[in-house]
Amino acid sequence: MQIIVLNPRSRVRSLTLSSRHVLLLLSLLAAAILGCAALLSYLLLSRASESQSPTLHNIVEALMRQDEDKKEKYLKENLALMAIKLGEMQAQLSRLDALGERVQGLAGVPPQEFNFKTPPGGQGGALSTNPATPARAMNMSELQKDLDAFETDIGSRSDYMNVVETALMSDKIKARLLPTMQPVNVLYNSSSFGWRIDPFTGFNAFHEGLDFPAPIGTPIFAAAAGVVVAAEFHPDYGNMLDIDHGNDIMTRYAHASVLYAKVGDIVKRGQHIADIGTTGRSTGPHLHFEVRIKGVAQDPRKFLALGAGPPKLPPIAAK
Repeated sequence: MQIIVLNPRSRVRSLTLSSRHVLLLLSLLAAAILGCAALLSYLLLSRASESQSPTLHNIVEALMRQDEDKKEKYLKENLALMAIKLGEMQAQLSRLDALGERVQGLAGVPPQEFNFKTPPGGQGGALSTNPATPARAMNMSELQKDLDAFETDIGSRSDYMNVVETALMSDKIKARLLPTMQPVNVLYNSSSFGWRIDPFTGFNAFHEGLDFPAPIGTPIFAAAAGVVVAAEFHPDYGNMLDIDHGNDIMTRYAHASVLYAKVGDIVKRGQHIADIGTTGRSTGPHLHFEVRIKGVAQDPRKFLALGAGPPKLPPIAAK
C-alpha cells in the first residue's frame, strides 16, 4: 500500500506500507477497541449502584444472576457425582461386611460381641432404591453428614477387623505350637501308646510314646515350634531331645544317633533336629516319640491326627 502526502510548502512525499505494517496497525486498533470496551464495562458496573438508570440495574442483575446460576449448576453437578460415589462406597462396604462376618466365624469371635451389620457410631446415609420414592438431589449439609457417618462406620469396622485378625493370629500361633506334625517321614509305627510287653523284661509295662522304625540316619523333625530344654544322653532313652512348646506341652525324641539341636535353641516346626539311631535301651533303629502335658505322658496319636499324616518335607542336606 502506498500513501501520497501533499504539502503546499514542501514537495510531495510518498509512504509505502507493507502488509506487515497494515496487520500491525489493525492489531493495535483492535486492542484499543477492546480496551475501551473493557474500561467502559468496568465503569458502568462500578457506577451501577450509584446510577438511577433502571436499564443499567437490570443489565447488572442479569449478569450477576447468570454468574450465580453457573456456580450453582457446577456445585449441583459435583454434589451429584459425590453422592453417587458415596453410594458406590456404601455398596462396597456392605460386601466387605459380608466377608467380615465369614472371617469372624472362622476366627471364632462371637457375633454378639462384634456385629458388622449394626456397628456402634451410627449408620451412613444410604441412597434411596425404592422406585416409589422420588429422587432428590442432596445438599452440601446432607452430604457432609453422610460422609461423617461413613467415616465413623469405617473406623468401627477397622477396629473389628483388628480384633478378628488378632484372634486368627492367636489361633495360628497356637496351632504352630501344637505337636501335630509327624516327626519322621514313615507310614507306620511299630509300638503304640499304652500297655505292652516289655521286650527286655518280658513283663507288662506302660509305653509312654510311639515308636517309628526307620534306618539309622533317617531325619527327625520337630513336631512343633519351641525351645530345646534337654539335649543329652539318657541311660534308657539314649541320645534324647526335649522341646518345650509352651502351655506346659513338651515333646521328646529318643534313641537318636546324632543330635543337631542344643539346649536353648529355638526350633521351628519341621526343623531337622536329629537322626534316627538305636542308642540307649533299644532293640533296633527307631524314634521313640512322646508328648507330655505338665509332665504326664499323652497319646501322641491324638495330636498327630490333627495333622495331615506323614510330613512332605524337602531333602535334607548332608550334615
